[in-house]
Amino acid sequence: MPINPYYVVAGVLLLIIILGTFFIVKQQTAAIVERFGRFQSIRQSGLQLKVPLMDRIAGKMSLKIQQLDVIVETKTLDDVFVRLKVSVQYKVIKDKVYEAFYKLDYPHDQITSYVFDVVRAEVPKMKLDDVFVKKDDIAIAVKSELNDAMIEYGYDIIKTLVTDIDPDAQVKAAMNRINAAEREKIAAQYEGDAQRILIVEKAKAEAASKRLQGQGIADQRREIARGLEESVEVLNKVGINSQEASALIVVTQHYDTLQSIGEETNSNLILLPNSPQAGSDMLNNMVASFTASNQIGEAMKEAKRKKGETDKDK
Repeated sequence: MPINPYYVVAGVLLLIIILGTFFIVKQQTAAIVERFGRFQSIRQSGLQLKVPLMDRIAGKMSLKIQQLDVIVETKTLDDVFVRLKVSVQYKVIKDKVYEAFYKLDYPHDQITSYVFDVVRAEVPKMKLDDVFVKKDDIAIAVKSELNDAMIEYGYDIIKTLVTDIDPDAQVKAAMNRINAAEREKIAAQYEGDAQRILIVEKAKAEAASKRLQGQGIADQRREIARGLEESVEVLNKVGINSQEASALIVVTQHYDTLQSIGEETNSNLILLPNSPQAGSDMLNNMVASFTASNQIGEAMKEAKRKKGETDKDK
């Protein structure tokens, strides 16, 4: 049995009507429905109905948070050109989808214009170093201006961030040189302080060493004097007067000195008198010393011999 073409046409029309009646709106999306070109309603996420052939979906708007990056080039207070990258995070207000769709055709262009206006009003008031330090102040100023302007069009400015500050290449190179020179200056100061501390500590150590050395020499001379005093007392006990004892000690020290010098293999000793008279006096003194030494030796032997005989008699 042949198919009636009217049934085919009717079926196609019914399918078109059904497909035109139902539509789906995704999550975090709003659909704007118009009837004969006039706003009809706003539909949220889920399965929705509309009158076929009369209603149409004029457009859909995302309710998610979006981000727009705007690069602005401007000049600072110290005449340095710098490029700033401002990131604007915004979203369509759920209750103001109508204003966002019908009042503003190009929201990106509108936001970009306000960012340029605010940045070029704020940055020329600052020096380059202050731009880096006060970038959050610039971001707050941009957000405040955008909120006041875009809330009317159904947009909420969530946050603005100054994500990059890029001065001219020559300026960056100069800044790096300044930073390097400053660090070298600080390093030189630390090195100078360290050298000064070393010199001071070395001087303190040398002073302490000299003081201890002086104390040692003083102690040594004190002990020598005490030893000489004891030697003279011992010699006096055996009948040797102070003059003879002094001569004996001088001769002994003289020979000790010669012996100490002779122990050094690479040393030479030359004794030259300052004048013939001085040489003669020195020779006479040495002869007298040797004579006194011999006399003292003989006296000590005699005293020892007498002491031995006395012990035998006892």
